[in-house]
This record gives sequence, C-alpha cells and structure tokens, in this order.
Amino acid sequence: MKYTRFEKARIIGARSLQVSLGAPVLIDIPENMIDPVAIAMLEFERDVLPITVKRDE
Repeated sequence: MKYTRFEKARIIGARSLQVSLGAPVLIDIPENMIDPVAIAMLEFERDVLPITVKRDE
C-alpha cells in the first residue's frame, strides 16, 4: 500500500510514541539506537508495523 506523506508521518509518530512508552520493538536494532522516532522509521521501512490505515473511498 502506498501511503501519503501525512499518513506516513502519523504512523511513524504514533509508533514512536508507543515505543517511548515501553512497547516492545518489533525488529532487531543496534545497541546504540535509542531514539524512538528512528526506531519507528526503521520499523516502517521494514514494513513490520502493526498499524493500518483506513481510508474513506
């Protein structure tokens, strides 16, 4: 599925909030990576996020 830049920003923002509040990370990350936004972006790029977008079409 192709996401708009607004959907992508919302997904990454929501996931980074979850990670910062203690949600388990879904991928193996380097030890020195602690930024929740960077972790969420990496998860988004690897297409492992459990977040869906519902569109009214």
